[in-house]
Amino acid sequence: MQKLKVVKIGNSLGIILPKKLAERMRVGKGDDLTCLDTTSGIELTPYDPGFEKKLMVARRVARRYRNALRELAK
Repeated sequence: MQKLKVVKIGNSLGIILPKKLAERMRVGKGDDLTCLDTTSGIELTPYDPGFEKKLMVARRVARRYRNALRELAK
């Protein structure tokens, strides 16, 4: 568990991630974080659940049109 401090940034509020925590989360400047409301509280994660769904659809399309995609890649 690590405490984070809330700071004022212009008209907004933000949190500062310590370097070790950012490295552990594998995030850097400009990366997006997803805020999830869980039964145990709020969770900040670099994982985007919507991206997983898009990736599944892309894999299905790639399997279905495998031969056409192979020809287009030539």
